[in-house]
Amino acid sequence: MKRFNIVSILLLALIWSGCSVSKDTALPNIVPGLFRNTTPRDSSSIGTMPLKSFINDLTVQNLIDTALVKNYDMQIALKNIDAAEVLFKQSKLGYLPELKLQVAASTSRPSDNSLNGLSLNQFTGSTHIEDYSANLGVFWEADIWGKIRNQKAGALASFLQTEEARKAVQTRLVANVAQGYYNLLMLDAQLEIARKNLKLNDSTLRIINLQFDAGQVTSLAIQQAQAQQLVAAQLIPRLEQNVTLQENALSVLIGTLPKAINRESRLDKMVLPDDLNAGFPSAMLSRRPDIKSAELALTVANAKVGVAKASLYPSLVITASGGVNSFKASNWFNVPASLFGLVSGGITQPIFQRGQLKSNLELAKIDREKTVIQFRQSVLNAVGEVSDELTKVEKLKAQYSIAEKRAQTLQQASKNASLLFKSGMANYLEVITAQGNLLQSELELTTIKTEQLNAVVGLYRSLGGGWN
Repeated sequence: MKRFNIVSILLLALIWSGCSVSKDTALPNIVPGLFRNTTPRDSSSIGTMPLKSFINDLTVQNLIDTALVKNYDMQIALKNIDAAEVLFKQSKLGYLPELKLQVAASTSRPSDNSLNGLSLNQFTGSTHIEDYSANLGVFWEADIWGKIRNQKAGALASFLQTEEARKAVQTRLVANVAQGYYNLLMLDAQLEIARKNLKLNDSTLRIINLQFDAGQVTSLAIQQAQAQQLVAAQLIPRLEQNVTLQENALSVLIGTLPKAINRESRLDKMVLPDDLNAGFPSAMLSRRPDIKSAELALTVANAKVGVAKASLYPSLVITASGGVNSFKASNWFNVPASLFGLVSGGITQPIFQRGQLKSNLELAKIDREKTVIQFRQSVLNAVGEVSDELTKVEKLKAQYSIAEKRAQTLQQASKNASLLFKSGMANYLEVITAQGNLLQSELELTTIKTEQLNAVVGLYRSLGGGWN
């Protein structure tokens, strides 16, 4: 009869193990059909391009490869994956019983004047009692309401979250390295412009000095020319400082000590991709690591609700133990006389725990609702980032076209002003003004070109590119 009862309990456990007491919350469908002011040709997107196909500059590729190995944020992300994997492997063992081996030996001597002492002396003729035991215990909780299954699902989602976190770190790292390198090329170009303009100002100042010696101009002309020359001269140490700071920042980013960054590229030789198709928002969401992480966060939240709700229902626990036991060390392993065994099963229903279980369930539901809100916010931010980068790419293209024409016009104006000045058909103010305008226009042109390159990289990252 006892064996029948135990078997019945085990059968009930197997039947109930498929039960579920909670219903998962689904992801809200809030993805727009198109990005703002875009009409994609097809569903393809630059976000699907492999990293080395999108960024084909060898120097940038080498910097990124170094960063992926040595950057400390990247290393921490990889360690987080290792830790989550350990927890996930542990959760996979949740269906197995717990096993405990215990070996114990004890001796006690009751008082001769106590009831235990008198009884012991009377029946055994000894003043002390010994006890030796070795047993293997088994503890198994049936997963009736899916508590263990939800714990396993939550651990899996948490493990996958760490992988998405690594991808997010990598996409951000790739973008930062590329943009840092482009900023370095911009500073190189601006330094070259400043030095060229300084030589131009030196030539103008020498002519004005000659005119001053000939009594054709006053000292005011020399002062104005010197002031313009000092503008270009002041730019050089400032730009050299910024170059060093940018090299240091880029070195730290790739995980190395501050050093000079070798570069063979020039800003004016960097070519912008022609095809910058963004595709559809739905495809973007399936690639963005932060969106995938938000989805997995909802899976974790659903699992926690399931665990909290299962804790309100009865739990079935099967325990068993067996081993050897003896009051004498010489008979400890005398088999089968020293063998003993115990099997028991019980159902425990929580009744009153000061509202703790119910509070845990309500808190888990609130956290799940917060997770849904955070998912909505993540989608909104992602769509907004793509729209921002698309706008930058489009408008910076128009700005660069205008700035390029302005720079070309001012280059010709500066040449004409110098020729007219040498022939006495233009005064020194016209020359100084033309050179100052040329300096500013050429500096602005390099800035816009760099912003274009950074916007393209930003668009690639915002579309989920950079981790493959």
